[in-house]
Amino acid sequence: MVALNRRLARAALGFGMLIALPSAGWAEEAPHGHPPAESKPAPRGPDGRRLPPDSVTKQSVTLPDGRVLDFTATAGSLPLVDEAGKLQAEIAFVAYTVASKDGQERPVTFAVNGGPGAASAYLNIGAIGPWRLPVGGDSISPSQPVTLTPNDGTWLGFTDLVFIDPVGTGYSRAADGNGKAYWSIESDAATLSAAIARYLRNNDRLASPKFFVGESYGGFRGPLITEKLQEEIGVGLSGMVLLSPVLDFGWLETPRANPWGYVLKLPSLAAGALERAGTVPTPALLGDAEAYASGAYLTDLLKGPSDSAAVARMTEKVAPLVGLDPALVRAQAARLSTRSVQREIDRAEGRVTSAYDTGITGWDPNPAAAQSSFEDPQLTALQAPLTSAMLDLYARTLKWPVANMRYELLNNAVNRGWSWGSGRQAPEVLSNLQGTLALDGHLRVLVAHGFTDLVTPYFASKLLLAQVPAYSAGRLSLAVYPGGHMFYTRPDSRAAFKADVERMYMDALKVRDGGSARSAGAPAERLRTAP
Repeated sequence: MVALNRRLARAALGFGMLIALPSAGWAEEAPHGHPPAESKPAPRGPDGRRLPPDSVTKQSVTLPDGRVLDFTATAGSLPLVDEAGKLQAEIAFVAYTVASKDGQERPVTFAVNGGPGAASAYLNIGAIGPWRLPVGGDSISPSQPVTLTPNDGTWLGFTDLVFIDPVGTGYSRAADGNGKAYWSIESDAATLSAAIARYLRNNDRLASPKFFVGESYGGFRGPLITEKLQEEIGVGLSGMVLLSPVLDFGWLETPRANPWGYVLKLPSLAAGALERAGTVPTPALLGDAEAYASGAYLTDLLKGPSDSAAVARMTEKVAPLVGLDPALVRAQAARLSTRSVQREIDRAEGRVTSAYDTGITGWDPNPAAAQSSFEDPQLTALQAPLTSAMLDLYARTLKWPVANMRYELLNNAVNRGWSWGSGRQAPEVLSNLQGTLALDGHLRVLVAHGFTDLVTPYFASKLLLAQVPAYSAGRLSLAVYPGGHMFYTRPDSRAAFKADVERMYMDALKVRDGGSARSAGAPAERLRTAP
């Protein structure tokens, strides 16, 4: 996973992207040396590294369908240095690679989560790695078992996987202990691009087909990293998978007077109402909600909350659409805040719902209070099991225990300390996405969302992707599945997602090998749902 922090999204809206250029020295790297084993306090090796030597182990998993995957797992770090050879940062990673049986180069996929401040564990043991941490369906317990099981949704069958933790997350750290210099849009993208380039050089993978997958803010990172690899480092990606991404912060967490946020969330609220009524959301079932949201609903929102006739029309339509009390909808002038929806959906049972997936609920700690303060039943509840599961995976399976250093699954210091620049325009990467697609006529991009995500609603990406010119020639796709921000926790959605990604990879590889692109008449965007 990880989910975009809502407070961060709100803070980002008033700021533009940092314009400062990255240090070219990050692309010039020293040999990959290993320090002696750590003790208390952790000694530093000759090059100043604190993390232990890389651990390489042979692994095997038997998937639920009976297939056996034999692979090599590497847990370690990528040292990034400046032009003088001085260590700047250690980037922790976990790689899973399969020996090629036909002599062809296997694709390699680099996976990054979001936050900012999140480690890659969500994608690793939640979504696409060889092992998966099972979590509850409609409720998550922090004290649940943390035993990993073979992942029926792993991508390892068709691509090698490299999970990267940005500075301040997982075990990745700045050499001087102060990661603040890395906590900005530009510096972060430059650092991750350098880490990817170093991995490719160290492991002789520059000739391999290369892909990127990023979740939430990791999806925001995708176009920036692809652009830097293309134009500054000299590495071309064949494809990107942007999972529950933010493409334009100006569209999310808007002020209450701005109607656009309500338009974007309305279809996701309608999807949640369908689920509570026992119906699986589909594009066809949500067609009316989308048309109303961007049509009559927007028109009436623009009339303002003082227009009683407009409020009455919206209440009559919105209340049954989202499954909430008309009195509540009317009281908010049909401008439903995410926080109120979280509490009102299941208030009769004293429960609150997750902003990341309205199908997941937890107990309201203060059900009788006029206003209640509560943690998110999905994002916060996952903190303990995911952290414990990753620590166990590192120590027992990957044989890479790290002494005297805290593992940061979701680092609030990174989140709070993130620099968004000082311009007037909110950060966006749609223009970067368009630029990468225009520059490389073979590049494929799949944008994937869950229907019931209120943090990065799918309708925002659908409307944004519609603005991409036709030069994409069928290379840009949108897929939406039942579930929320982490829709891959649902078995059917996980299976459909894997199938869509594998199809995109095969298409990208076919074009890469054959050198011919799709017909320009192919659709630039599509909408899928799990069966």
